[in-house]
Amino acid sequence: MEHFSAFFLTLVGHVGYLGLFIAMTLGNVGAPVGAEIIIPAAGALVATGHLPGEGSYGVWGVIVISVLGELCGGTIAYAIGRYGGRPFVHKYGPYVMFHEAELGKVDRFFTKYGSFAIFICRFIPVIRGVVGIPAGITRMALPAFYLWYALGSLAFCAILAYIGHALGNNLDTIVPLLHKFSLAAVVVIVLAVLYAIYRIIVARRKAPSA
Repeated sequence: MEHFSAFFLTLVGHVGYLGLFIAMTLGNVGAPVGAEIIIPAAGALVATGHLPGEGSYGVWGVIVISVLGELCGGTIAYAIGRYGGRPFVHKYGPYVMFHEAELGKVDRFFTKYGSFAIFICRFIPVIRGVVGIPAGITRMALPAFYLWYALGSLAFCAILAYIGHALGNNLDTIVPLLHKFSLAAVVVIVLAVLYAIYRIIVARRKAPSA
C-alpha cells in the first residue's frame, strides 16, 4: 500500500492536477491509491506553491479535481458492476481486495439504508474504492447513485484537502501518522454527524402527521 501511495504522490507532484485526477479515478476502481494520503499531500502542494492556486481557491481546485476523479472512477465501477455482475466480482474482485465478503457487507448496507448507503461507504476503507460495483450490480438508479457519491466524495475530499493545506511544509513529518489517524478521524466525525441527521430524518418520517 505504501509503495502505491508513494508512486501516486510522485505522480501528483510531477504531473499536477492531471496526476491527481488519474490517481483518484484509479482509486475508485479498486487501485490501492491511498486517498487519505494523496489528497492532504495535494493540499500541502498548493500551500507550498507546487500546485497552482492560492489560499482557499487552490484548496477548492484540489477538492474539485479529486471529486471529479472519484466520480469518473465511480462511473467505471458502476458500469463494471452493471455489465459484469457478480461473476466479475468472483473472478476479479480479489485483485482489488474486494471479495464476496465485502460484497455481502455492502449488500446489507444497501438493504438497511437504501441509496444513502453510497454516502456512508464513501468513508469506509477499501469499500469506498469499489462501492460503485455493487451499486451497478443492483442497478441502483443513477440520479441517487451520483447524488450520494458526489456528496460523500465532497465531504471526504474537502476535509482531507484542508488538513493538508493547513499542514503545508510540515506534511512530510507526519505522513506516516496520516496513514493511521487522518482517515479514522474523518470517518468518526463525519459518520457521527450523518448518523444523527439520518436518525432525525427517519424519526420525522415515522412521526404521525398532525
